[in-house]
Amino acid sequence: MKTKVFIFLFDGFSDWEIAYSIPEINKNEEFELIYFSKDGELISSMGGLQILPNISLKDVAVEEIDMLILPGGVAWEKGKNKELEKLTVAVFERKKTIAAICAATTYLGQLGLLNDLKHTSNDLNYLKEIASEYRGEESYQHLLAVTDKNIITANGIAPIEFAKEIFSKLKLYSSDDLEKWFQLFKNGVWVE
Repeated sequence: MKTKVFIFLFDGFSDWEIAYSIPEINKNEEFELIYFSKDGELISSMGGLQILPNISLKDVAVEEIDMLILPGGVAWEKGKNKELEKLTVAVFERKKTIAAICAATTYLGQLGLLNDLKHTSNDLNYLKEIASEYRGEESYQHLLAVTDKNIITANGIAPIEFAKEIFSKLKLYSSDDLEKWFQLFKNGVWVE
């Protein structure tokens, strides 16, 4: 049985923030990527990429989700994507992994999911400003990407670090191969 990684897409999502993670996952036959949106209709990324998701939100069964990936985009800052709340909380309660980058971290902050876990975002003040319900200031880490239990968070300028945390959680590569991948994509260094 394949590990199922669900990726939420919406108009204006930041396509580059998941650009390093999804090809590597897709290459591995042990994993299945499932793209979904609110209504399953054609969406357009921030870069203008037109994508037809596999399914709509109503067709997502929470028990099938092994990992939920939330890319950033200004929709989160504008209070959109609220229809995802029930699913996101259910994934969290089932202790399945949620990976959020950039503005999507503010959504997790609004839901209270970051209050007791180490996490990061674009900046602490940014997170506090966008997510007025956020109360996790003591757990905030000034790092590019952080994993704590079942939550992965990343700064919007860290798609490579975000991918590395996702790969680590999925056990996509051995630790040596993961470090080789990271050095290649981050620093342009290939080590045999």
